[in-house]
Amino acid sequence: MATPSERAEKGRAARKRVPRSSHGRWIPSSQRPDPLAVLDRQCVDRVPELVPIRYGRMAVSPFAFLRGAAAVMAADLAAQRGTGLDVQLCGDAHLLNFGLYASPERTLLFDVNDFDETLPGPFEWDVKRLAASVAVAALQNGTTKDKARRAAQVAAEAYRLAMRELAALGELAVWYERIAAEDLVPLVRAVDRGRVEHGLARARRRTSLQALGKLTEQDPAGRRRIVDDPPLLERTTDLDRVSIGKIFSDYRSSLAEERRVLLDRFRFVDAARKVVGVGSVGTRCFILLLQGRDDGDPLFLQVKEAGRSVLEQYLAPSVFPHHGRRVVCGQRLTQAASDIFLGWMTGPEQRHFYWRQLRDMKGSAEVETMSPAALRDYARLCGRALARAHARTGDRIAIAAYLGRGDVFDRAIADFALRYAGQNADDYAALSAAIAAGVVTAAPGV
Repeated sequence: MATPSERAEKGRAARKRVPRSSHGRWIPSSQRPDPLAVLDRQCVDRVPELVPIRYGRMAVSPFAFLRGAAAVMAADLAAQRGTGLDVQLCGDAHLLNFGLYASPERTLLFDVNDFDETLPGPFEWDVKRLAASVAVAALQNGTTKDKARRAAQVAAEAYRLAMRELAALGELAVWYERIAAEDLVPLVRAVDRGRVEHGLARARRRTSLQALGKLTEQDPAGRRRIVDDPPLLERTTDLDRVSIGKIFSDYRSSLAEERRVLLDRFRFVDAARKVVGVGSVGTRCFILLLQGRDDGDPLFLQVKEAGRSVLEQYLAPSVFPHHGRRVVCGQRLTQAASDIFLGWMTGPEQRHFYWRQLRDMKGSAEVETMSPAALRDYARLCGRALARAHARTGDRIAIAAYLGRGDVFDRAIADFALRYAGQNADDYAALSAAIAAGVVTAAPGV
């Protein structure tokens, strides 16, 4: 095993291959793929009637477009020279893929919370997507380019400083590192603390019991059923008792033994197809209602299709041939603590799925309404959380040495973020024009 000094030297040597200042460049090549063609290719294997909803949601704003265009940005990042300092990437590290959730010990944590695209790759890909999302959100909120650039730089600076702190810690200390809810309030300005505390309280109320009241009703016979709200929520007839038994058996085998015992104490009640997110719209996603001790003891599980990561075209393929397992293992590796019901299975037509709780004190920020100061605070928090995630799976000492003590990397990432926000605006305009011309069908307001 290499010594800390040898690992640090590896990071400093990477500066010669990829100078830190070079991260600020963004000039699309003449071979850059048409972003609308990239998005269209993703729709080939999706539920056809849901694809217009995806485009409708992406057309809402430049930030919504960025959320749905992970595949577009993956191609752009792959066109740049990588540092070779690999981590387990989130793969889609924009601002809204960070948030609150409950640990198995019922502690409210802040962390990366979306892993559909997770794959090992250069650490800077996640940092650049995070910073670009900060710049896009800031500009959309009406701030100046200088303030948007500053917010993106704050995210990169927080990442660098946290990584340098983590590089000085032992292996177990890094593994146990986490950002708890009570740590969040002191990190924000006094004027915003009430808003943060309100968000924490709201997240604590988001449980399966709350979902029971919002997502279900009783039929004439008094049985609990998921509410029909097409096309966003539709009870499914695709899952009969036989297929449910097979699906549960496969999923159950991916859980730890003690969690299988817990799952066995619930019985299946109902299932529905649910439209989720922006970029995920059109992939197959279901929610399952289970019942434990009685009607007041519900458990909602989300069963979400897992396809190839958008990064896989440009990086080494996953060591896991099952994409549900790829997502689950990436999440378990990266998060400080993960959902006890996180698992995977193969469904009908040999499609891959992963499972998790639908609501377990989950919460996310409303970045579209943040002031410039609040957005900087949130960007700083996300940068810190991303560094903690990367430090668990990559060589934190080499990455910290590459980043250095100064702000060269921070300023370069900020430059890239602002330039890529301009590219994202152009791509968003292209989608809007295609919708207006009837080339792309979009369902507005769904």
